[in-house]
Amino acid sequence: MKDEGNPWHVKSTEEIYQSPWIKVREDKVITPAGTDGIYSVVEFQNSAVGIVPIDDEGNTWLVGQWRYPLGAYSWEIIEGGCPKGEAPVECARRELKEEAGISAQTLTPFLEMSLSNSSTDDQVIVYIAKGLTLAEAQPEETEALQLVKMPLAEAFEYAMQGKIHDAISVAALFKLKHQGYF
Repeated sequence: MKDEGNPWHVKSTEEIYQSPWIKVREDKVITPAGTDGIYSVVEFQNSAVGIVPIDDEGNTWLVGQWRYPLGAYSWEIIEGGCPKGEAPVECARRELKEEAGISAQTLTPFLEMSLSNSSTDDQVIVYIAKGLTLAEAQPEETEALQLVKMPLAEAFEYAMQGKIHDAISVAALFKLKHQGYF
């Protein structure tokens, strides 16, 4: 595979909206076909981290919460936003402790993804957490979480059945299955 380079030319950029979570910009461009166009991009203020804690018996933990943008409840691996300037592995440690009350001896990155890359710059790194110590979760005030422990194979089956539909979670569980973790 060969990188063909960038065929787009940006004539101007204008910030349309900004919040603590996202920025939206509109670029006036010349398209690969040589015509004038507009490209809107959502820039995330944080990158994403995901964590799959795995105990010695092959169990993991899933978090359930209401996802406001979807208007629906969602079961997911442990995830969080990583502020600019924070090392993703340190963010993963913090999110693991906050959402599940788990500390890990090791956090190993095993999946990096671009999410919805046709309209956003959203990136994620997913870690496998091993050598677990359990304590009480300390969720943020905006989080009303349920936590459930289950075998990795069962979590994978939930993804296969559509009971887990979060993209990061599905990708992580499928890669774990492919790599023979269960």
